[in-house]
Amino acid sequence: MGRIKKAVQLTENQHLNLYELETQDRKGHPGRYYVASRAKHTEDLELVRKQQKPDGVIIYSLYGEKKDKVVLVRQYRYPIDGYLYEFPAGLVEPGEDYHDAAVREMKEETGLDLRPIPVDNFYAKPYYTTIGMTDECCATVYGVSDGVVSLDGLEDTEDLEVVIADRDEVRRILKEERVAIVCSYMLMHFLHDKEPFEFLHTKDAEEKSRWRKK
Repeated sequence: MGRIKKAVQLTENQHLNLYELETQDRKGHPGRYYVASRAKHTEDLELVRKQQKPDGVIIYSLYGEKKDKVVLVRQYRYPIDGYLYEFPAGLVEPGEDYHDAAVREMKEETGLDLRPIPVDNFYAKPYYTTIGMTDECCATVYGVSDGVVSLDGLEDTEDLEVVIADRDEVRRILKEERVAIVCSYMLMHFLHDKEPFEFLHTKDAEEKSRWRKK
C-alpha cells in the first residue's frame, strides 16, 4: 500500500467508520493517521481497492416556474451541535446509479420531484469532500424540482427543514448563516447567473459575453 503499511478498522457503524493507518512519511519515519470513511470494511477503503466511486450525491436543484429559486435544507449536524444550510444530499446505495439516488433522496428529504438535467461529465463526476480526514467523494446532480414540500420521508435521525430560497434570501443566508462549503460556492453561481444554470454552459456563456462586448 505504498506509504500505508496497514489499515485497521476501529468502528463498525452502518454509515461512517473510523480507520487507523500505520504510515510512513517521505523520509521513512513511521506514524499513525486516522481516516473516517463510508467504507463498511477495510477492503472497501479506496486506498485498498484503488477505485474512485461516489459515496454520496449532492443535489443542486432550482424551483419555480421561472426557475428563480433554489432548494436548500437547514439541517442539524452533530459535529457543530447546530444547524447548517446545505443542498439536499444522501448516500448512493450499492449498485445504484447516482442520478437515481438523487431523485430518491430529493423525494425522501423534501417531498419534491427532481428532474435531473444532462451536464458535461466534469461537472457531475465525484469529487472529494474533505480529503484531510476522509476518503468520501460525492457526485453532483443538477436539475429542476416541483411538487409540494413534505417531510414524511425523513428518517428519525434527520432533523431538517426545507428552504425554497430566492436571491434575496440566498444573499442573507451567505451573509448571516452557517453554510456547507460546496453549497456556498454553488449559491454564488446562483446569485450571478442571469439564466438558470448558466455556469454549466461555458461555451454559450463565453459567446454571449463576446456578443455583448461588440
